[in-house]
Order: sequence, then C-alpha cells, then structure tokens
Amino acid sequence: MSSHDRALPGEPDEPAAESGPATDRPDPSPTVDLDVDLSSHELLRRAHVLDALGPDWDPVAALRGEEAAYELLYSGLSADQQRVYDELVSAGVLPRRGGGDAAA
Repeated sequence: MSSHDRALPGEPDEPAAESGPATDRPDPSPTVDLDVDLSSHELLRRAHVLDALGPDWDPVAALRGEEAAYELLYSGLSADQQRVYDELVSAGVLPRRGGGDAAA
C-alpha cells in the first residue's frame, strides 16, 4: 500500500470497493436538531423599542401623521406626474391617495 492509498483516520484500512454496502458505514456527517426559542429575546426587543419611544408616544397620532404626509406627497402633482401616478396606481404599485387639493 502506497502513502496515497492509506485510509484516513477513523476509516477501515481496506479499500472502499472491498467493503460492504454503503449502509454498513456510519453517516460521516450526522445532523443535529437545533431548536432556538427567540420569543424571550423578541419580548425584550419590543420592550426596548417602546422604552426608546417614550411614554408620550401615541401610535394612533403617528399613523394619522403618516397618512397626512402621504396625502400631501401625492397632492399638487403636475399633469405628467399625475399621469405617472395614475399608471402606478392602476398597476397596483401604489395605493390611491390624496384628493389633489392640498397645496403643492
């Protein structure tokens, strides 16, 4: 047997062709089931976010402000901008917003 024909550590010394069927050998890379429960970490993350927002944060007011900003963003468009906007709305890319009556 030459140095290139030697078996690796933990393998039988006989060549693979002479060994039994593949089912006779143990799986060379067994898998391990790993379950990680991140629910406690998620609760801690949410607590930190709410702490950072502070006691005066009003989620309903924040959503109303965001909606008002979108209404202004899509109002006062030029004819070309309105055409592109309408195409994007009809394609389902953007939701219909704004009445077009707010100041530009």
